[in-house]
Amino acid sequence: MTGKLEFEWIIVLQLVGAIVLALPTAWNRERHSRIMGLRTFPLVSLGACAYVLVGQSFIGPDRPDAMARIMQGLLSGIGFVGGGAILKNSDHVKGTASAASIWITGALGAAVAFRLWWLAALLSLLNFSIVLVMSRVKQDVSTAEADE
Repeated sequence: MTGKLEFEWIIVLQLVGAIVLALPTAWNRERHSRIMGLRTFPLVSLGACAYVLVGQSFIGPDRPDAMARIMQGLLSGIGFVGGGAILKNSDHVKGTASAASIWITGALGAAVAFRLWWLAALLSLLNFSIVLVMSRVKQDVSTAEADE
């Protein structure tokens, strides 16, 4: 797929897939009133997928160095978005899990663009599972420490 980006149903499927696979973690973050949620996660996944697709449209398979530069730019840009979720008070840092999750969500979107559906689905499952399970573990630990 080199040259111009023409309408193809597979691209529509990839863009929609990137959004759908980001929703479980987005729902969890929104449900827990985190700074990033139902809008940010799908948008990051969609954007990552779109940038990789656009890059693939004009970079041939014989130019992995050029695709690596696109991926490097995505990593940096998504890191910047994630950095916006981190808040620091005098003795407390908050938002690091959302920042890390948004970074994984960008990788998920890129995986969809490369048609690595199994990897994208696994990233979605693991990201959601970690924020769901570890939020409960963290709450249990905090409750136990408060009881001491």
